[in-house]
This record gives sequence, structure tokens and C-alpha cells, in this order.
Amino acid sequence: MMFLDCPAYGGDEGTTRCALPAEVEYRYTVQSTDGPLESAKVCCPRGHWFNGPIEYLTVAERCITPEAQAPTTAATHLTARRSTTGARS
Repeated sequence: MMFLDCPAYGGDEGTTRCALPAEVEYRYTVQSTDGPLESAKVCCPRGHWFNGPIEYLTVAERCITPEAQAPTTAATHLTARRSTTGARS
């Protein structure tokens, strides 16, 4: 079983994220002009459900370091974190 944070927005102003664990009901690949897109259907306990490319279902994180001002994907952040956690000074 796999989970993602629910990408739904709610609240009075529509700026609060649901962020409950959304279960990936199934995964599939969609062909596009830029190549295949890994996609999924997800559903959270509040009843929000989404169906689309995984890169659009995950929240982009921003690097805090001054040299990296551009947003990164969760996968890029995890890869960078793994490479720095194993190194010792």
C-alpha cells in the first residue's frame, strides 16, 4: 500500500491543505508527447480524490539554501537529502 499527502485545498480562503494520507488506489502510465507520465488515482479519508500524473499530485518543496531559489520536486529533495545524510565531515 502506498500513500501521498492529499493535494486538496480547503478552509475559508482555500489556502489550507488537507494533507491527510491519500491512498494510491492504482498506478498507471499515460503516453504524452514528452514521453510516458507515471500517474495514479488517490483518495483520502475526507473523500477527496484525484486522478493524474504523480508530479502534479505531490507538493513541490522549496529549498531553503540561498543558492537554490527555484522550487524542487519531492523526489529531488529526497535524493539530495539522501546524498547529504550519508556524508560525514
